Amino acid sequence: MKRGRKTNEGNSSSSEDTTEKESKRHKVVEKKTIVVQSPDWANLLQDIILQVFQYLPLLDRAHASQVCRSWNQVFHMPDLWRCFEFELNQPATSNLRTTHPELIKQIIKRHSNHLQYVSFKVDSSKESAEAACDILSQLVNCSLKTLGLISTARPSFMDLPKSHFISALTVVFVNSKSLSSLKIDDTPVDDPSLKVLVANNSDTLKLLKMSSCPHVSPAGILCVADQCHGLRELALNYHLLSDELLLALSSEKHVRLEHLRIDVVSENPGQTQFHTIQKSSWDAFIRHSPKVNLVMYFFLYEEEFDPFFRYEIPVTHLYFGRSVSKDVLGRVGMTCPRLVELVVCANGLRPLDEELICIAERCKFLSAVGLGECEVSCSAFVEFVKMCGGRLSQLSIMEEVLIPDQKYSLEQIHWEVSKHLGRVWFPDMMPTW
Repeated sequence: MKRGRKTNEGNSSSSEDTTEKESKRHKVVEKKTIVVQSPDWANLLQDIILQVFQYLPLLDRAHASQVCRSWNQVFHMPDLWRCFEFELNQPATSNLRTTHPELIKQIIKRHSNHLQYVSFKVDSSKESAEAACDILSQLVNCSLKTLGLISTARPSFMDLPKSHFISALTVVFVNSKSLSSLKIDDTPVDDPSLKVLVANNSDTLKLLKMSSCPHVSPAGILCVADQCHGLRELALNYHLLSDELLLALSSEKHVRLEHLRIDVVSENPGQTQFHTIQKSSWDAFIRHSPKVNLVMYFFLYEEEFDPFFRYEIPVTHLYFGRSVSKDVLGRVGMTCPRLVELVVCANGLRPLDEELICIAERCKFLSAVGLGECEVSCSAFVEFVKMCGGRLSQLSIMEEVLIPDQKYSLEQIHWEVSKHLGRVWFPDMMPTW
C-alpha cells in the first residue's frame, strides 16, 4: 500500500513537472511568435514594384516614388513609361480627371524617348486639344508604336487651325518610323499628312482608324492601302470607300484584312448623295480576305437607304442608329448571308414579323440581335428564336418591342424563348448595346 502511494505520489509529481515544463515552453513559443520582423519595403524586388506601379494612377505613382531611393529608381525605369495616357480636361468646365501640367513637363523632359504606346483623352474644349498638339510637337525623340487621339465629347480637334494640328501630327509621323496602330477619328488630318505617314511607317502600320476626317479624300486613303501592305484593320467613312480601295486591299501584295469598319452617316436629310460599290469589287475583296469582319454603322434617314442592300453584300455586323424601314430590313435578309450581328435601334409602328423570319431563314451565321424602338409579335419572335436556336449567344430585346397575341402573353414568352435558347432569358428593361 505504501509503495502504491509512493508510486502515485511520484506519478503526480512527475505529471506536475511535465505540466510546468509544457507551460514554460508555450510561454517561450508565445514570446518568440510575438517578435515579428517588419517587412523591408525598400528591398522588394524592383520587378514587383514595377508591376505595382503600372496599376497606379500617375499622381499616386509620383507620390510613391518619394518613399525611398529604390522606389524612385523604379519610377524612372523605361518600362514604366512605354504606355501612357494623357488626360487633358479643363477643370472649369469638366469633372473628368486631368494630368497635371507639371507632371507633363517632367514626362516630356525625362521620358519622352521611352514612350511607345500613347493616347490623348481630351474633353470638348479647344484649349485641351491645343494642349494635346503642344505635347505631340515635343515628341521629337520618341518612337511611338501606337497613337490614339480620343475626344470624350464633341470633337475638339476639329476646332483647331488645320495647319497647327497637321504640324504637330507630322512630328510624330516623321520621328516614329515604327507606328503600328493609329486612331485619329474626328480630326483635321488630310491627304498630304497621310503621305508623310506612309513614307515613314508603311512597313509597320497594321491598324488605322480615321472615321469622320472630312479633309481626307478617297485618293488619300487609297495611297495608304497601296503602300501599307501589312494593314489588318481599317475604319473610315463611307465617302472614302471606293471600288479602287477594295481592289487595292485585295491585291496579292496585301495581307488579309481582319476588320473593316464603315460609318455611313448623313447629317442633313436629302443633301448627301451616296455612291454605289460594285458587286464585283466586294467579291474580289472577300475572295482575298474570306474571314474579314465587315462592320457597318448606318446613321441615315429612311429616304437615303436606296443605294444600299440592292445586291449581296458581305457585311457581318450591322447597326442601324436611326429609324429604318420594313423595306430595308427585308432587303437585309435577302442580301446579307454573312450577317453575324444585327442591331435595330428604331423602326416605325408596323411589326417586323416577316422581316425577322426572313433574316432567320437566310442569315445562317446570325448569333447576336438587339431590337429597340420597334414592334414584333410574340408568336413571330418565338418562331425567330426557334429557327436560330442555340446559336443566338446575345439576344437583347426591349420589353416594349414584344406585342402579346392570341398564342403568347409577355409572361409566357419568357419560358418559351428560354426553352429554345437552352438558357434562362428575359427581355431587357433598357438597351444594352
